[in-house]
Amino acid sequence: MNSKFMDKFVEMASKIGNQVHLRSLRDAFATIIPMFILAGLAVLINNVLFPFIFSGETLAVAQDFGNSINNGTLNIAGLLLCPTIAYFLSSNKGFANPISAAVVSLATYITIMPLAVEVPFNEDTIETTGALTYANLGTEAMFVGIIIGLLATELLLSLNKSKALQINLGEQVPPAVSKSFSTMLPAIITVSLFAALSLLLQITVNMDLITLIVTLIQQPLRSVGTSLIGWLFLYSFGNLLFTFGIHQSVINGPFTEPFLTQNINENMIAYSQGTEPPNILTISFQTSFAQMGGTGATFCLLIAILIFSRMKPYREVAKLSLAPGLFEINEPMIFGLPIVFNIPMIIPFVIVPIVQALIAYVVTAIGLVSKTVVFIPWVTPPVISGYLATAGDWRSPILQILLIAIGVMIYLPFLKVSERVLKRQAEMNS
Repeated sequence: MNSKFMDKFVEMASKIGNQVHLRSLRDAFATIIPMFILAGLAVLINNVLFPFIFSGETLAVAQDFGNSINNGTLNIAGLLLCPTIAYFLSSNKGFANPISAAVVSLATYITIMPLAVEVPFNEDTIETTGALTYANLGTEAMFVGIIIGLLATELLLSLNKSKALQINLGEQVPPAVSKSFSTMLPAIITVSLFAALSLLLQITVNMDLITLIVTLIQQPLRSVGTSLIGWLFLYSFGNLLFTFGIHQSVINGPFTEPFLTQNINENMIAYSQGTEPPNILTISFQTSFAQMGGTGATFCLLIAILIFSRMKPYREVAKLSLAPGLFEINEPMIFGLPIVFNIPMIIPFVIVPIVQALIAYVVTAIGLVSKTVVFIPWVTPPVISGYLATAGDWRSPILQILLIAIGVMIYLPFLKVSERVLKRQAEMNS
């Protein structure tokens, strides 16, 4: 009975992980992550490096370097995501012209922008037309880019299935022209329908579609996904899946990463403007304090094995896993030790990140460690990651060392149990 339940559970989780929309979302985020990392580097240069070199008006001018990068990365995050998601979704669904889907979704995204917006003017604001604001293009509306990228692409692909809407120019015309005309009517209908929906909302509820999506969808989901309890549940469930051989990105990718990325982007913008960063839970917080050495904080397990274990198989796996583990790559440990389907190791694999995250959250909340304000690559080694993520707060590496020590102590008794199980299995097989 337990075996059947486990098989069904693994099968269900695998189907979720391979679901085309979630897979496309993960692919899209993986594509634009370098832009966010670049923004993090710009924040470090602007606020850590440049103040050592420049001062006064010269510093303000020099910081235009980082501000320009922020405008081209963080402040257009929604604009970057929308066509990227459309491209991967249409490609994953076998659409012959994915670049067309990207163009249509981008046009749709701009189409639903409010025609009149309020912009700062001196110490007041004025209403103007013909302007696109970073608020509607950037991290604040990042989820809008996701929704429009998915919906516009689905509509385009559905309409394109109708042969009555396809224009065939024959084989004599260039392929690019032929593809363009074959999707012309579906593209026109898709953009027009979203424009009509925007007009209808404006007439009936005096609200643009972007505001509606942010208010009714993005904010409720974000409040759950980035609350301490909600994030701990989703992140821990993802870690649990990994112990059954299903990569944690199934959960962390589509359900937490968009909102945690939005949080770190908001922190970076606030920090670069000299204001208090609003969020504790960010994607960099997760990297720095909850997954040192990779999912399950297995850097702690590596240390526990190298210091306390005398089992040759475990020590050999740990030695081979040390170098990749320093860069958050822990598949050698997960599948080589193994942790997968190893009941004694599953428990600390899930518990250790929870304990470390709770301690780091409390320490950050009371102000003993700065909030994370830099988007760091997930392969950044422990201790270095905390220092960079907090823009040079020396207390963060100390906290990480303490968390690693606590993790080692939690892993240790389960490691000893796992060693006894391994010995017993060896005796039974001999």
